[in-house]
Amino acid sequence: MRKLLVVFLLVISVLGFSVVKNVIYMVGDGMGINQAMLASYLEGRLMNFMKTQNIGIVTTFSANSNVTDSAAAGTALFSGFKTNNGMIGMLPDGTVVPTIAEIAAKNGVKIGVISTSRITHATPGAVYGHVESRGDENTLAEQLVNSPITVAFGGGWRHFIPTGGKRKDGKDLIKLAKEKGFDYINTKEELLNYTGEKVLGLFNYSHLPAASDRVNEPMLADMTKKALEVLSKDNDPFFLMVEGSQIDWEAHGNDPYGLWKEVLEFEKAFDVVMEFVKNNPDTLVIVTADHETGGLGLSTGGYYFDVEMIRKFTKNTDFISKQSNKDKAKLVDLVKKYYGIELTDEDMEYFDSLMKEQSGSYYAFPNSIGRVVSKKAHLGWTTFAHTGAPVAVYAFGAGAENFNGFYDNTEIVRIIGRLAGYPVIYPVFELPASGAH
Repeated sequence: MRKLLVVFLLVISVLGFSVVKNVIYMVGDGMGINQAMLASYLEGRLMNFMKTQNIGIVTTFSANSNVTDSAAAGTALFSGFKTNNGMIGMLPDGTVVPTIAEIAAKNGVKIGVISTSRITHATPGAVYGHVESRGDENTLAEQLVNSPITVAFGGGWRHFIPTGGKRKDGKDLIKLAKEKGFDYINTKEELLNYTGEKVLGLFNYSHLPAASDRVNEPMLADMTKKALEVLSKDNDPFFLMVEGSQIDWEAHGNDPYGLWKEVLEFEKAFDVVMEFVKNNPDTLVIVTADHETGGLGLSTGGYYFDVEMIRKFTKNTDFISKQSNKDKAKLVDLVKKYYGIELTDEDMEYFDSLMKEQSGSYYAFPNSIGRVVSKKAHLGWTTFAHTGAPVAVYAFGAGAENFNGFYDNTEIVRIIGRLAGYPVIYPVFELPASGAH
């Protein structure tokens, strides 16, 4: 009886506190505060998504490590539970937990998910998926097509096609998606001209190109604008997740230029969102990160870092790496051409030491370029991986004042659910007897 009373009171308290109609949940993957501040310094102004008085700080550890990966972090952000690194939408023991998108859909809410990575990657996958390993993207693709999602935009058609991709089972998930009511598009032109009501848009075989390289595929702002048009068409409530996936990748590569351009792309999508909020004030906007990547430090000593040097960079380190074909003589010439930096013998010795440190890594060459040019600009990095640093939560619109303070990343989705009226409830335990400890 006491357990039932606890459940009843919890549900009543939650459902009686619905102040939000639409939710837009933006995730800058790997975007710690310093990543946002680096872009701010380089632009000479604060990033627009940082301009709020409603700011929280959240911890990001997973169930089995103080440094999370994106799968466990996505599960925390969208389901409200800790799990082991690599797992999506389930607890460490394999128990499946619902995502807020699944809960919202059962309450008549339309769902959208956008990513600049494969749509089956860890963060977007955590919106709708449940797998023991984030690498099981074929299963995630099938789960997406069978999910209640209305809009899905990203890359990765390789996991949806029966031949010529990554599937070995011959399943044609594009055909299945159409049978489920999705329209299928795969070009920027089709996106910009789309006027339908339910759509799967996959714009590359794998991930979309980096923001600084992208020409033929849509930008994050393009996808966000179209998703908002589709989801708000009949004035029903909606939940939309927007991920700036490649902020993380540029931080993995310790690449200041690439990082700058990815954060800017993310900000442009945020600007589209805030234009929508002007006419829809019952919308809550949350901007956060799943974790920090790279351990970025805004100085290596001397009380400064060289903003003007970085502003002269014109290409990301992946471009430099590919153009050099891993030839160090060409590398020196390319760094001078595109970065305006003369690499010394000492710089190249440091480069060699970084290559040795990362022996066997596919990304060792571009990563080492990033670390070397960062050092020249007096920017520091502690790792080519993730860190356990807390990240910021920036809140806007209806209910934004509820996100201030210091708390865990699992709390974000619980606050969202409470405000929107589709609660993500903790497991309910019977209260201990009076006097028990």
